[in-house]
Parts: sequence; C-alpha cells; structure tokens
Amino acid sequence: MQMNNLSNRASHIREEARQMLQLVSFRIGHQEFGVDILMVQEIIRFTAITPIPNASEAILGMINLRGRILPVVDLKWVLRIDGVEDIAQNRKARILIIELDGHVTGFVVDSVSEVMKVPVGEIEPAPNLVSSSAMSAYISGVVKLSQRLIILLDFKRIVKPAQSRDVDLGIQTALLEYDNSHAGGSVYSG
Repeated sequence: MQMNNLSNRASHIREEARQMLQLVSFRIGHQEFGVDILMVQEIIRFTAITPIPNASEAILGMINLRGRILPVVDLKWVLRIDGVEDIAQNRKARILIIELDGHVTGFVVDSVSEVMKVPVGEIEPAPNLVSSSAMSAYISGVVKLSQRLIILLDFKRIVKPAQSRDVDLGIQTALLEYDNSHAGGSVYSG
C-alpha cells in the first residue's frame, strides 16, 4: 500500500515538472510582469516611433520592423503605472513584439529581465483585493518565486478590453482603424 502511494506521488511530481511555463519577464517602473514566451515574437531595442494622428493615448505610434509597419502600445499608460519618465532616453527600454490572433503589435516596457521556466503549480490567481482593481482585467495570474512575485499579463485582454468595463481605453478601436488603413500593405497611397 505504501509503495503504491509513493509511486503515485512520484508520478504526480514528474507530471508537475513537465508542466512548465516559459515566461519573458519585464519591468515597468518597479513592478515586474511576465508573459508567455509563445506570445512573444521578438524583443527589440526601443526605436523611433512615428506618431499616429488622432490615435488613442495608449497608442504611441508605429514602427517599421523590417518592412512591416506595426502599431506600438504604451503598456505603462494602459496599466496606469509609473514607469521611466523619458522612455526614449532609457537605454534598457524595449519593445515586446507580440502576436495576437494574427495581428502583430509592439508594447513598450522599461526593461526586459529574463526568460524563465516556472512550474504551472507556482502560478496562483490574483488576490481578491487586486482582482477588484482596474488592472485586474489584464492579470491572468501571479507567479510565486522565493524572493519575488511576477504578475502575469493577458495581452489578449489588453488589446481587446472587456466590454463590461467602465473605461474603454480605445486600444482595440485604434488598432482596428490602423489595420484597416494599412490593409493594402502600402503606407503611402498617393
């Protein structure tokens, strides 16, 4: 009987070890966040961003990434947190290139920390106090590590805000308008 319990426990431990999530961790201000690495197409250095007239405040503008024009979102503004004041002067600033449902978008962060593997068992839902905040719609969980906590963000919710929220950030509308205006593949139509 004891041998059977030990065997079951060992099997359970092996299964948990296989259930690892690979994350890209990044910082905005003093807060650390993470995103599933499978969503991250690439990470690039901060580059000049061309403003888009009449875009939402969340949309910083657009960049040319090897011939592909991408919108860039200010993640600091979306999450309503203080980040590095002058992002253009921050040598650690990066743009996370995220692919969501076939659409590629850049998200500006203060710095990228590391790529890490975490056991799925170390991820917990956000505490009740946090889940009642405005940012809670974007949190998919919290990773507990020995010396720190990493907030996991759900970029699908960031780009497509919940319809029931009081504050519509206008990101989805701005990105759709951007996609529609560039559907032909050419930036210049004259």
